[in-house]
This record gives sequence, C-alpha cells and structure tokens, in this order.
Amino acid sequence: MINYIKKTYRGNKESFFKVLENNLVNNNKMFIVTANPETFMKADSISEFDKALMKPDTTIVPDGIGVVKAANYIGITEINERITGVDISYKLLELANKYSKSIYLLGASKDVIELTVKNINKEYPKVNILGYSDGYVDNKDDIFKRIKNISPDIVLVALGVPKQELLIAKHYDSFSKGIFVGVGGTFDVISGTKKRAPQIIQKLNIEWLYRIIGNKERIKRFYDSNVKFIFKLRKLAKEEK
Repeated sequence: MINYIKKTYRGNKESFFKVLENNLVNNNKMFIVTANPETFMKADSISEFDKALMKPDTTIVPDGIGVVKAANYIGITEINERITGVDISYKLLELANKYSKSIYLLGASKDVIELTVKNINKEYPKVNILGYSDGYVDNKDDIFKRIKNISPDIVLVALGVPKQELLIAKHYDSFSKGIFVGVGGTFDVISGTKKRAPQIIQKLNIEWLYRIIGNKERIKRFYDSNVKFIFKLRKLAKEEK
C-alpha cells in the first residue's frame, strides 16, 4: 500500500492542472486515478486493481485528505494538497471549452447524465460532446469500443471505485490519445442533483465528514476504509524502518 502513496503525484493542484493542459493540447494520453484511502484499501485486496494503479502510465492524485496525511506520515511532504475528481472534471471542461476539445461521458443514472450534458452545453458551449451513456448499460466494453472509434479528447467515467478504473485500464492501451478519469459521483455535482460541501468545509479538508453525517452506510464505509487504512499504514511504515 505504501507503494501507491509513493507513486502519487507530488505537487499542488495548480501544477497538476498545467500538466493536464499540456497533455490535452498536445494529445498526450493520460489515465488519472483520483485516490482516497478506500481506493488504496480496495487495490490492496484486488490484484487487477493493484496492477492498474501500479502501471507506469497511471497517474494517481490525492483526492482524499487521508492520502495527503498518509504521504506526510511516511515523509513525502511534496504531497500537500487534495486534487479531487470534481476539480479535475471542471478544469478539463474549462480547458476543453478554451481549446474546443471533445468529450465522452459514461456513468450515473439516465436522468443525471442527461442533466450533466445539458449543463455542460449551457456552461461550456465550445465543448464538443461526442456522446454519452448512463452507467446502467449491460455491456460497457461495447461502449468503450464505440468511444475508441470516435476518439474523444477526454473521457470521464463515473461508475464508482474500482469499476471505473478497471474499465479504463482494460481498454486504455487500445487508444492513441485521450485523457481518461474515473470521477465517481462528479456527474451528480455537475448535473446539480447533489450539492458539493460549502467552500469553508472544502478548505478545512473535512468534506468527508460533510458527506457521511447521518448516513449509516457511509459511516461503515469510512470505518472499513479510512480507519483500517490508518492502522495498516502505521504497521507497514514500522516494518519498512
């Protein structure tokens, strides 16, 4: 698990966004995994997911504050800021609008994906939406074959961890270009069906608390991922010394 942290992007959001812009403008391929402790815990127990994260051309960014804290705990101080899937998605839309780039959207429910497309068309009129599909289609491999044929500049996949990453990893090598990102619940935010935590909550890095309050299922997930992650990290760090 410490290997995932060591592989995580070292730099702030601003520097990463410059990397995004450079790759988008120059048609460089990129596979981005937005990671929190739950991501690393799942990868540690699913070999296929582990391989996807550890591939040289996979870029891991610290979506969760737990990843930032874990990096600092093992002495990697260059990882000092969250770079969330929501922020990446909005930045890519901004850049796609600036450079008239194309995009494909996969995931969420039919209503949410349609609202997402509607809002993108309204707020980012120069973005060329080549297609979209909800996340409930039976054969997502066929969807990816279709995406390959139309060759968008950006592919956002919102199927949840690790389904979205495993699907991207399965097809990534067959593409000649494109920035691919697993974005979780981001379409809920873009569509307006769910509100993101207030800015002050985001700045305090307690967005996770905002999401789990009053949600028993999320509280259990938080324990199974974040709490267990802390104990496992401490154990592994001691073994490395």
